[in-house]
Amino acid sequence: MTKAELVNAIAIQTGYDKTTIMNVVESAMENIKKTVAEGEAVYLRGFGSFGTKVRAQKVARNITKNESIIVPEHKIPAFKPADSFTDLLK
Repeated sequence: MTKAELVNAIAIQTGYDKTTIMNVVESAMENIKKTVAEGEAVYLRGFGSFGTKVRAQKVARNITKNESIIVPEHKIPAFKPADSFTDLLK
C-alpha cells in the first residue's frame, strides 16, 4: 500500500477530503521522524513503537578495491510492532 492508497482508504472510511487526510498523514510522519531523530521513542498503542537502535562498529570489506574498511558505530531508526499487531500475522 502506498501513501496515496492509504490516504484514499482513510478518506473513504472517514468522509474527509483527501487533502485534509494527506496533511494529517504528512504531519504525523514528520512528527514521528523529528521525535525519533531527537532520541525519543514514539509509542502508538495497538500499533507499535518507533525508536532508534545502535549498530556497533564493525569491519567490512570493499570487494571492488579488495580492502577492509571500518564502519563506525551509528544509530538507525527501528520499529517494533505491538503484540496485537503481531498476532494478526499468525
